[in-house]
Amino acid sequence: MKIIKVEDLHCDAGWRVNSFLKITTDDGIVGWAEYMEGYGAQGLTAVIRKMSERLIGQDPRPVERHSAYLYAATRQAAGGVNAMAIAAIENALVDIKAKAVGVAVYEMLGGPVRNRLQLYWSHCGTYRARHAANIKEWCGVEPVRSLDDIVALGEEVRRKGFKGLKTNLIRFDRDKPYMYGPGTGNPPGFPELNIDDRIVDAAVAQMEAFRRGAGRDVGLYLDTNFNYKIDGYVKLARALEPLNLVWLEIDLYDPAGLALIRRSARTPISSCESLYGRRQFRPYLEQQSVDYAIIDVAWNGIVESLKIAAMADAFEVNIAPHNFNGHLGSLISAHMCAVAPNFKVMEIDIDDVLWKDDIVTVPPVIENGDLVLPTGPGWGADVNEEFVRAHPPRR
Repeated sequence: MKIIKVEDLHCDAGWRVNSFLKITTDDGIVGWAEYMEGYGAQGLTAVIRKMSERLIGQDPRPVERHSAYLYAATRQAAGGVNAMAIAAIENALVDIKAKAVGVAVYEMLGGPVRNRLQLYWSHCGTYRARHAANIKEWCGVEPVRSLDDIVALGEEVRRKGFKGLKTNLIRFDRDKPYMYGPGTGNPPGFPELNIDDRIVDAAVAQMEAFRRGAGRDVGLYLDTNFNYKIDGYVKLARALEPLNLVWLEIDLYDPAGLALIRRSARTPISSCESLYGRRQFRPYLEQQSVDYAIIDVAWNGIVESLKIAAMADAFEVNIAPHNFNGHLGSLISAHMCAVAPNFKVMEIDIDDVLWKDDIVTVPPVIENGDLVLPTGPGWGADVNEEFVRAHPPRR
């Protein structure tokens, strides 16, 4: 078996673009991976194309060899876009190998520990507020414009059977709601990343509104990204203690600083979604920086992700995937979650474009807030290439 062609395909997904890597072999087996070029990864497609040239004419099945070689070839600029490119290639090669032997990926990786995965509704309210002007057209849902809308959304989450929801900080102190994200370069608050009582009060009010709507049985998660310094995270974590969150999610490139935050409040801490490879995760585990380690399977590759998960297990830390992708990305994350014994919960975007199911051949099955593990070979679904090619990105 030889690799004969590598292509990238891109599909309109409303406020973002769904991107796919397609690797074709000489015997007709096709491997797929999903990746996301936005959110700091501009140029990723070009890097994937350049790396993939090295694989033309090679047997796709020795996946470890190819990943190790591509890492060695980019060692002087490890991580970031290079890591994402290797991950996309690795995921597509794993899909080929599983299809070649006629099994689901999770069977090839040792077999599933579980066949249902508890989900939490991610970016709950985030997209409805950020894209309020277009969300009805794109997703068929009403926008979020007030805390009353947050309460109603919490009720919707509970009614649809989800056992958890995660949101980002939405501010309502202007004429229109907006996302508070100074850590990614958005004012107010950039670049100082200071916190004040108004920000803390707004976060508490938003989570209280979700609690009123969702009730006590729905777990609450708050994602704060890179928005504050250590003192700000400590202040926020302490203020949120009465709400008994499942976790406060923090991005911080200082494992000792994150460990200090964790020791300073009773609110559980999750992090690590922006890290690449075992080497970057190691100090966070050694310094007991997190209650939960978040692994991005699309950015690390499923083989590397399971190695990270195994390392976390040795430190008695459970893992969760970072997954804000389309359906194929969700399925790829699901295969890791099925195999890793130290699984906590799986992230998934529920608010998404109305044509999301058409992008893949077999959409994921969600029952009562759980993802049912697919049973087909490979990821259990392929990209609907005809639909994707007919719906190119509008931006």
